[in-house]
Parts: sequence; C-alpha cells; structure tokens
Amino acid sequence: MTGIGPELVARVLSDGRLSEVARIVVLGDRRVLEMGARDAGVSLAIKTVPDVASVDWDAAGTPLIDLGNIDPQALPRGVVSPQSGKVTGDTLAEGVRLAMNGEVDGITFAPLNKAALHAGGWKFADEHKMFAHLLGHKGYFSEMNVLDGQWMSRVTSHVSLRTALDQITHDSIIEAIELVNRTMRRAGMEKPRIAVAALNPHAGENGLFGREEIDLIGPAVEAAAATGINCKGPFPADAIYIKAFAGEYDSVVAMYHDQGQIATKLRGFNRGVTVTAGLETVFTTPAHGTAFDIVGKGIASTGALESAIQLAAQLARRKGVQHADAAA
Repeated sequence: MTGIGPELVARVLSDGRLSEVARIVVLGDRRVLEMGARDAGVSLAIKTVPDVASVDWDAAGTPLIDLGNIDPQALPRGVVSPQSGKVTGDTLAEGVRLAMNGEVDGITFAPLNKAALHAGGWKFADEHKMFAHLLGHKGYFSEMNVLDGQWMSRVTSHVSLRTALDQITHDSIIEAIELVNRTMRRAGMEKPRIAVAALNPHAGENGLFGREEIDLIGPAVEAAAATGINCKGPFPADAIYIKAFAGEYDSVVAMYHDQGQIATKLRGFNRGVTVTAGLETVFTTPAHGTAFDIVGKGIASTGALESAIQLAAQLARRKGVQHADAAA
C-alpha cells in the first residue's frame, strides 16, 4: 500500500487490457486506488459495489468493493509501515473469505512487504503461510515462480539457510516434486519435465563435497520418478537453470530459496509471477517487491502484475470454472 501496488493496479485496469482474460473486481480502499491512478497518470472510472454479486459485468468502469479501511494521506510512502501491513493483511483476509464463499475464483494481489505485514500483527513468515492458516489448510504447500514458461519451486522457503538444511529430507524433496508436478498439470501441462537441483557444489562431486546427493536427493528423485513423475536429478545448481531456460526442462526444484530465486530474478526480475501452490484457492502475485525507491513516479512496469492476473485466470479455468472472476 505504501509501495508501487496502487499505481500498478490502476494502470492495468485503466484501459481494460485484461477484460477478455478475467472479470476483475478490486478489493480495497477507493482512496488508495484513486491515489494509484494519480501516480500512474491514468483516468479510472470506478464504480463502488457492496459485493461481487452486485457487479454488472456489462457496465463500463472498474468494480470496487470499498473497504474504507485506510486513508493513504495518513501513511508515509516508500517505507515499511506497520499500519499499512495490518490493513494489507486485513484486505487479503477479506479476499480469502470471498474465495471460501465461492464469490471469486482466484486472488491476485499487488506486491507487499513481508516485514510490514508481520509488524502489523499478522505474525507469519510470509503471506503464503497466512493464506494456509486462514484456509485451515493441512499438508504441504509452497510458493512457485513462473517465468518464460518455467515453473520454479523449492523444497524449503522463507527460513534461514541453517534451518533449511535441516528441513531438506527424503520426504520433503518428494513432496516438493509432487507439488510441482500436480500444479503444472493443473495449469494444463500433461507431463512436465522436472529437474531437481543438487545441494552441494558440483552436485557433491561424487561425495567429495558432501554426500547429500548420493544418500538423500538422488534416492528421493528416483522414488518420485517411480510413481510416474517425469523428474531427473540431482543436477549442479549453477548449471541446471541454463538448461531449463534453454528449453530442456519445464521446471527446476531448488533445495532452498535463493538457489532458485537468484537465477530467476536475473532472468527477468520485473516479469516473474509467484504462485502459492498446494492450496485450494488460487493466489498469484508479481515476483518482484514493493519498489519503495520509485513509488509515486509512475514508471513501475505492470508486466508481472498482468502475467499474475492471466495465470490466476488460467488456473481457475483449469479447475472447471467457466468464467474466472478475480479479486485484485
């Protein structure tokens, strides 16, 4: 809310460029959306509605459920704000409620700041864990990054590297591979080609640099492949992403967060999309951050947000939904 999110949303909605992709209803404060339109330098016709059922999809204008929960003039811009983090969490929680009630088919949200969310009282390491909590989800889930047709995932996520090493187990590796396969099939890819990254340099160099590849990762990959999943590995992490982006694989499963994120963000920082995989509700968001340094300048690229909305609609349709309604 104190980042580039409002201007991204306003710019994407201003010309109706995604009207053929999804029926979009905005959830938030009208004053924030109007501020975003000013920042982006666009004209935006907003029509306030009490709920999704009241939206006239044939009428002109952007439908908005006005929560009236924040005055943007009362917040500092371009900085971490606990108040903004609280309202961001409250707004997302309302979006989850709409999804659980079947009022929307997917949720695309603008970039948020995890530290602000946490400082605002939503005591979760990230929004994905918050979503799982609100949905009452039990079982494995993880975020994935989608860029240039590649679906990148990881065994461990927003934890310290030391903690991640403890969380890399035979079962967690298999769960990560299964989740990637299931999510990509849901997106329409019948038999995705999945590569699994090694943990150690040079994939352990036959045990010289560590035995995790021999004793742990290799057997887990073999076990997953035995169930019919098209997965191979482990491959040296410093080379497998080159092969994947060259088209040899459709996905790479990293062992820890930065192992995959560095590669994908170098490839296309402003174009990637994050998907919360494994939850019943569809969640997508730009993979980039809140860009506090360019807030209000009207220069933020909308590419990732557009891709996030398109992907949310695609995943919703694959669930058997004829018309994809999305809360943005």
